[in-house]
Amino acid sequence: MDKPFTGGCACGAIRYETKHAPIFQNHCQCLDCQKRSGTGHGSYLTFPARAEMTITGKATEWQVAGDSGNMKSHAFCPVCGSPVYLTFAAMPELIAVHAASLDEPGRFTPQVLTYRVRGLAWDAMDPALKTFEKMP
Repeated sequence: MDKPFTGGCACGAIRYETKHAPIFQNHCQCLDCQKRSGTGHGSYLTFPARAEMTITGKATEWQVAGDSGNMKSHAFCPVCGSPVYLTFAAMPELIAVHAASLDEPGRFTPQVLTYRVRGLAWDAMDPALKTFEKMP
């Protein structure tokens, strides 16, 4: 990959950059994503090398058990409140960023829809996406 993935929060207090390509890109309709986004789903790019992602600024984090029961930490900007990234206790080498936090959100190309079982009728997704009732 030639061009790094960069992004951050709405006010610019938190920034990230990685040279790695995402290994997973998804829309998720789990209850946690619905509540946190204030809509029907969350959209994420997951990267393989958390240790190699440069993050500047100090995020506030909170932990929650996902529908799977696994703990995940959500990081958001304490200044503007924007969700920026999340990490996973069961897979500490990974980091996922919110698609809308990218400097170029058009680089997000969803591959799958997860937790379709929680999907709301008014949150229609691309029918061409591979769909999983829960997390694959």
